[in-house]
Amino acid sequence: MNIFNNNQWALILGGSSGFGLASAQKLSQQGMNICIVHRDRRGAMQNINESFEAIKANGNQLITFNVDALSEKGMDQVIEGLAEAMGKTGKVRMLLHSIAFGNLKLIAPQQEKTKNLGLSKLAATLGVKEEKLSAAVAEIIPQGGDELFPLETPEYSDVMIEDEDMSRTIYSMGTSMLTWTQKLSASQLFASDARVLGLTSEGNTVAWRGYAAVSAAKVALESVSRSIAVEFAPLGIRSNIIQAGVTDTKALQAIPGSARMKAVAKLKNPFKRLTTPEDVADVVSLLTRDEAHWINGALIRADGGEQIASF
Repeated sequence: MNIFNNNQWALILGGSSGFGLASAQKLSQQGMNICIVHRDRRGAMQNINESFEAIKANGNQLITFNVDALSEKGMDQVIEGLAEAMGKTGKVRMLLHSIAFGNLKLIAPQQEKTKNLGLSKLAATLGVKEEKLSAAVAEIIPQGGDELFPLETPEYSDVMIEDEDMSRTIYSMGTSMLTWTQKLSASQLFASDARVLGLTSEGNTVAWRGYAAVSAAKVALESVSRSIAVEFAPLGIRSNIIQAGVTDTKALQAIPGSARMKAVAKLKNPFKRLTTPEDVADVVSLLTRDEAHWINGALIRADGGEQIASF
Protein backbone atom coordinates (compact mmCIF):
# COMPACT_ATOMS: atom_id res chain seq x y z
CA MET A 1 0.00 0.00 0.00
CA ASN A 2 1.44 3.35 -1.07
CA ILE A 3 1.15 5.96 1.67
CA PHE A 4 3.66 8.32 0.07
CA ASN A 5 3.90 9.62 -3.50
CA ASN A 6 6.52 9.68 -6.25
CA ASN A 7 7.63 13.22 -5.42
CA GLN A 8 8.53 12.41 -1.82
CA TRP A 9 12.04 11.39 -0.79
CA ALA A 10 13.64 10.13 2.39
CA LEU A 11 17.28 11.03 2.99
CA ILE A 12 18.80 8.52 5.40
CA LEU A 13 22.21 9.16 6.93
CA GLY A 14 23.68 5.82 7.95
CA GLY A 15 21.34 3.65 5.90
CA SER A 16 23.37 0.53 5.14
CA SER A 17 22.46 -1.35 8.33
CA GLY A 18 20.39 -1.24 11.51
CA PHE A 19 17.71 1.40 11.97
CA GLY A 20 18.60 3.27 8.79
CA LEU A 21 18.36 0.26 6.50
CA ALA A 22 15.14 -0.99 8.11
CA SER A 23 13.60 2.48 7.72
CA ALA A 24 14.66 2.65 4.08
CA GLN A 25 13.01 -0.68 3.39
CA LYS A 26 9.81 0.28 5.23
CA LEU A 27 9.40 3.66 3.55
CA SER A 28 10.21 2.24 0.13
CA GLN A 29 7.50 -0.37 0.55
CA GLN A 30 5.09 2.50 1.24
CA GLY A 31 5.90 4.38 -1.96
CA MET A 32 8.71 6.73 -0.94
CA ASN A 33 11.90 7.28 -2.91
CA ILE A 34 15.08 6.71 -0.91
CA CYS A 35 18.50 8.33 -0.76
CA ILE A 36 20.98 6.47 1.46
CA VAL A 37 24.28 7.90 2.66
CA HIS A 38 26.66 5.37 4.20
CA ARG A 39 30.34 4.79 4.85
CA ASP A 40 31.43 1.18 4.28
CA ARG A 41 34.50 -0.67 3.14
CA ARG A 42 34.60 -2.49 -0.17
CA GLY A 43 34.68 -5.88 1.56
CA ALA A 44 31.29 -5.26 3.18
CA MET A 45 29.55 -4.09 0.04
CA GLN A 46 28.34 -7.46 -1.26
CA ASN A 47 25.80 -7.93 1.53
CA ILE A 48 24.96 -4.23 1.55
CA ASN A 49 24.30 -4.22 -2.20
CA GLU A 50 21.96 -7.19 -1.77
CA SER A 51 19.98 -5.14 0.75
CA PHE A 52 19.92 -2.21 -1.66
CA GLU A 53 18.64 -4.45 -4.47
CA ALA A 54 15.81 -5.58 -2.18
CA ILE A 55 14.82 -1.93 -1.70
CA LYS A 56 14.92 -1.31 -5.45
CA ALA A 57 12.59 -4.28 -5.93
CA ASN A 58 9.85 -2.27 -4.24
CA GLY A 59 9.59 -0.25 -7.45
CA ASN A 60 10.63 3.18 -6.20
CA GLN A 61 13.83 5.12 -6.77
CA LEU A 62 16.94 4.42 -4.71
CA ILE A 63 20.18 6.34 -4.91
CA THR A 64 23.15 5.67 -2.63
CA PHE A 65 26.34 7.51 -1.71
CA ASN A 66 29.27 5.74 -0.07
CA VAL A 67 30.88 8.93 1.23
CA ASP A 68 31.82 10.65 4.48
CA ALA A 69 28.52 12.21 5.58
CA LEU A 70 30.41 14.40 8.04
CA SER A 71 32.68 16.12 5.54
CA GLU A 72 31.89 19.24 3.53
CA LYS A 73 32.82 17.42 0.35
CA GLY A 74 30.60 14.45 1.15
CA MET A 75 27.63 16.64 2.03
CA ASP A 76 27.95 18.69 -1.14
CA GLN A 77 28.21 15.54 -3.27
CA VAL A 78 25.03 14.11 -1.76
CA ILE A 79 23.05 17.33 -2.03
CA GLU A 80 24.07 17.82 -5.65
CA GLY A 81 23.27 14.22 -6.58
CA LEU A 82 20.00 14.20 -4.69
CA ALA A 83 18.83 17.44 -6.29
CA GLU A 84 19.55 15.99 -9.71
CA ALA A 85 17.73 12.73 -8.95
CA MET A 86 14.66 14.48 -7.54
CA GLY A 87 14.31 16.84 -10.48
CA LYS A 88 12.01 19.84 -10.36
CA THR A 89 9.12 18.15 -8.56
CA GLY A 90 10.84 15.96 -5.96
CA LYS A 91 11.39 17.12 -2.39
CA VAL A 92 12.85 15.69 0.81
CA ARG A 93 9.93 14.71 3.00
CA MET A 94 12.07 13.13 5.73
CA LEU A 95 15.67 13.36 6.92
CA LEU A 96 16.70 10.50 9.23
CA HIS A 97 19.93 10.95 11.16
CA SER A 98 21.14 7.42 11.93
CA ILE A 99 24.90 7.95 12.03
CA ALA A 100 26.66 5.60 14.47
CA PHE A 101 30.23 6.85 14.53
CA GLY A 102 31.25 7.31 18.14
CA ASN A 103 34.13 6.73 20.52
CA LEU A 104 33.65 4.14 23.26
CA LYS A 105 36.70 4.72 25.45
CA LEU A 106 36.60 5.12 29.21
CA ILE A 107 37.00 8.56 30.76
CA ALA A 108 38.88 7.20 33.81
CA PRO A 109 41.00 4.09 34.46
CA GLN A 110 39.05 1.08 35.65
CA GLN A 111 39.85 0.44 39.31
CA GLU A 112 40.26 -2.99 40.88
CA LYS A 113 37.19 -2.51 43.07
CA THR A 114 34.99 -1.97 40.00
CA LYS A 115 35.83 -5.40 38.58
CA ASN A 116 33.41 -8.30 38.87
CA LEU A 117 33.86 -9.45 42.46
CA GLY A 118 30.82 -11.73 42.25
CA LEU A 119 32.47 -13.70 39.47
CA SER A 120 35.69 -13.96 41.48
CA LYS A 121 33.89 -15.21 44.59
CA LEU A 122 31.86 -17.77 42.64
CA ALA A 123 34.95 -19.07 40.86
CA ALA A 124 36.76 -19.44 44.20
CA THR A 125 33.77 -21.24 45.77
CA LEU A 126 33.49 -23.67 42.85
CA GLY A 127 37.23 -24.15 42.68
CA VAL A 128 37.50 -23.18 39.02
CA LYS A 129 39.62 -20.60 37.30
CA GLU A 130 38.00 -17.19 36.99
CA GLU A 131 38.88 -17.00 33.29
CA LYS A 132 37.13 -20.33 32.62
CA LEU A 133 33.99 -19.26 34.45
CA SER A 134 33.97 -15.89 32.68
CA ALA A 135 34.23 -17.61 29.29
CA ALA A 136 31.36 -19.95 30.20
CA VAL A 137 29.14 -17.02 31.23
CA ALA A 138 29.95 -15.18 28.00
CA GLU A 139 28.94 -18.27 26.04
CA ILE A 140 25.73 -18.99 27.93
CA ILE A 141 24.20 -15.50 28.05
CA PRO A 142 23.58 -15.23 24.26
CA GLN A 143 22.00 -18.70 24.35
CA GLY A 144 19.26 -17.59 26.72
CA GLY A 145 21.07 -17.35 30.03
CA ASP A 146 20.04 -13.73 30.57
CA GLU A 147 19.77 -14.22 34.34
CA LEU A 148 23.56 -14.60 34.49
CA PHE A 149 24.11 -10.99 33.41
CA PRO A 150 25.67 -9.87 36.75
CA LEU A 151 28.56 -12.26 36.05
CA GLU A 152 29.30 -10.87 32.59
CA THR A 153 32.64 -9.08 32.59
CA PRO A 154 33.04 -6.33 29.96
CA GLU A 155 36.48 -5.66 28.53
CA TYR A 156 37.59 -2.05 28.21
CA SER A 157 40.51 -0.46 26.46
CA ASP A 158 43.27 0.95 28.63
CA VAL A 159 43.42 4.01 26.39
CA MET A 160 41.46 6.91 27.87
CA ILE A 161 39.25 9.20 25.81
CA GLU A 162 40.68 12.53 24.66
CA ASP A 163 39.11 15.87 23.77
CA GLU A 164 39.26 15.15 20.04
CA ASP A 165 37.39 11.87 20.58
CA MET A 166 34.65 13.69 22.48
CA SER A 167 34.34 16.50 19.96
CA ARG A 168 34.22 14.17 16.97
CA THR A 169 31.59 11.94 18.57
CA ILE A 170 29.37 14.82 19.64
CA TYR A 171 29.44 16.24 16.13
CA SER A 172 28.99 12.98 14.23
CA MET A 173 26.20 11.53 16.39
CA GLY A 174 24.72 14.80 17.58
CA THR A 175 25.04 18.24 16.09
CA SER A 176 25.68 17.11 12.50
CA MET A 177 21.91 16.66 12.24
CA LEU A 178 21.64 20.44 12.39
CA THR A 179 24.35 20.85 9.74
CA TRP A 180 22.43 18.61 7.34
CA THR A 181 19.13 20.35 8.13
CA GLN A 182 20.65 23.75 7.41
CA LYS A 183 22.24 22.61 4.15
CA LEU A 184 19.09 20.95 2.84
CA SER A 185 17.04 23.98 3.78
CA ALA A 186 19.48 26.43 2.17
CA SER A 187 19.36 24.33 -1.00
CA GLN A 188 15.54 24.42 -0.90
CA LEU A 189 15.33 20.63 -1.04
CA PHE A 190 12.87 20.17 1.84
CA ALA A 191 9.18 19.67 1.16
CA SER A 192 6.73 22.25 2.50
CA ASP A 193 5.81 19.68 5.16
CA ALA A 194 9.08 17.96 6.11
CA ARG A 195 10.27 15.82 9.01
CA VAL A 196 13.69 15.64 10.66
CA LEU A 197 14.20 12.57 12.83
CA GLY A 198 17.08 11.52 15.07
CA LEU A 199 17.78 8.46 17.18
CA THR A 200 18.72 8.46 20.85
CA SER A 201 19.03 5.83 23.57
CA GLU A 202 18.68 5.33 27.31
CA GLY A 203 22.30 6.46 27.50
CA ASN A 204 20.93 10.00 27.37
CA THR A 205 20.25 9.76 31.11
CA VAL A 206 22.05 6.59 32.23
CA ALA A 207 25.84 6.54 32.58
CA TRP A 208 27.27 3.38 31.04
CA ARG A 209 31.01 2.77 31.24
CA GLY A 210 32.70 3.68 27.98
CA TYR A 211 29.62 5.51 26.72
CA ALA A 212 30.42 9.04 27.90
CA ALA A 213 31.10 10.51 24.47
CA VAL A 214 28.01 8.94 22.90
CA SER A 215 25.88 10.01 25.87
CA ALA A 216 27.03 13.58 25.36
CA ALA A 217 26.24 13.28 21.66
CA LYS A 218 22.73 11.99 22.32
CA VAL A 219 21.95 14.83 24.70
CA ALA A 220 23.28 17.31 22.12
CA LEU A 221 21.15 15.63 19.44
CA GLU A 222 18.01 16.00 21.51
CA SER A 223 18.74 19.65 22.25
CA VAL A 224 19.43 20.39 18.59
CA SER A 225 16.20 18.66 17.60
CA ARG A 226 14.18 20.89 19.92
CA SER A 227 15.83 23.97 18.44
CA ILE A 228 15.11 22.76 14.91
CA ALA A 229 11.48 22.17 15.93
CA VAL A 230 11.15 25.81 16.98
CA GLU A 231 13.32 27.74 14.55
CA PHE A 232 12.56 25.77 11.37
CA ALA A 233 8.83 25.48 12.03
CA PRO A 234 8.04 28.55 9.86
CA LEU A 235 9.58 26.61 6.95
CA GLY A 236 7.28 23.64 7.54
CA ILE A 237 9.90 21.41 9.18
CA ARG A 238 8.99 19.24 12.16
CA SER A 239 11.78 17.68 14.23
CA ASN A 240 11.48 14.74 16.64
CA ILE A 241 13.69 12.18 18.37
CA ILE A 242 13.02 8.46 18.67
CA GLN A 243 14.43 6.69 21.72
CA ALA A 244 14.84 3.08 20.72
CA GLY A 245 15.05 0.28 23.23
CA VAL A 246 18.14 -1.92 23.35
CA THR A 247 18.56 -3.30 19.84
CA ASP A 248 21.07 -5.89 18.67
CA THR A 249 22.79 -3.79 16.00
CA LYS A 250 26.44 -3.48 15.02
CA ALA A 251 26.56 -0.23 16.97
CA LEU A 252 25.36 -1.94 20.16
CA GLN A 253 27.76 -4.86 19.73
CA ALA A 254 30.66 -2.40 19.76
CA ILE A 255 29.74 -1.18 23.26
CA PRO A 256 31.67 -2.87 26.08
CA GLY A 257 29.18 -4.81 28.19
CA SER A 258 26.60 -5.09 25.42
CA ALA A 259 25.81 -8.70 26.37
CA ARG A 260 24.80 -7.49 29.82
CA MET A 261 22.74 -4.66 28.35
CA LYS A 262 20.84 -7.07 26.11
CA ALA A 263 20.22 -9.52 28.94
CA VAL A 264 18.87 -6.83 31.26
CA ALA A 265 16.69 -5.38 28.51
CA LYS A 266 15.06 -8.74 27.78
CA LEU A 267 14.43 -9.46 31.45
CA LYS A 268 13.04 -5.97 32.05
CA ASN A 269 10.96 -5.49 28.89
CA PRO A 270 7.23 -6.28 29.35
CA PHE A 271 7.36 -8.26 26.09
CA LYS A 272 10.55 -10.11 27.12
CA ARG A 273 12.44 -9.37 23.92
CA LEU A 274 14.78 -6.80 22.46
CA THR A 275 13.67 -3.96 20.23
CA THR A 276 14.28 -4.66 16.53
CA PRO A 277 15.26 -2.25 13.75
CA GLU A 278 11.88 -2.97 12.19
CA ASP A 279 10.10 -1.80 15.37
CA VAL A 280 11.87 1.53 15.06
CA ALA A 281 11.28 1.72 11.29
CA ASP A 282 7.55 1.47 12.00
CA VAL A 283 7.76 4.58 14.20
CA VAL A 284 9.84 6.40 11.58
CA SER A 285 7.07 5.68 9.09
CA LEU A 286 4.36 6.88 11.48
CA LEU A 287 6.14 10.17 12.16
CA THR A 288 6.62 10.75 8.43
CA ARG A 289 2.91 10.47 7.59
CA ASP A 290 0.54 13.41 7.13
CA GLU A 291 -1.31 12.57 10.34
CA ALA A 292 1.85 13.21 12.41
CA HIS A 293 2.15 16.84 11.30
CA TRP A 294 1.35 18.18 14.79
CA ILE A 295 4.05 16.17 16.55
CA ASN A 296 7.02 18.51 16.84
CA GLY A 297 9.91 18.78 19.28
CA ALA A 298 9.04 15.47 20.93
CA LEU A 299 11.04 12.53 22.24
CA ILE A 300 9.13 9.34 21.51
CA ARG A 301 10.11 5.99 23.00
CA ALA A 302 9.97 2.92 20.78
CA ASP A 303 10.93 0.24 23.28
CA GLY A 304 7.87 -1.83 24.14
CA GLY A 305 7.81 -0.30 27.64
CA GLU A 306 11.42 -1.15 28.48
CA GLN A 307 12.19 2.26 29.93
CA ILE A 308 9.27 2.38 32.35
CA ALA A 309 9.29 -1.26 33.49
CA SER A 310 10.79 -2.15 36.88
CA PHE A 311 13.41 -4.86 37.17
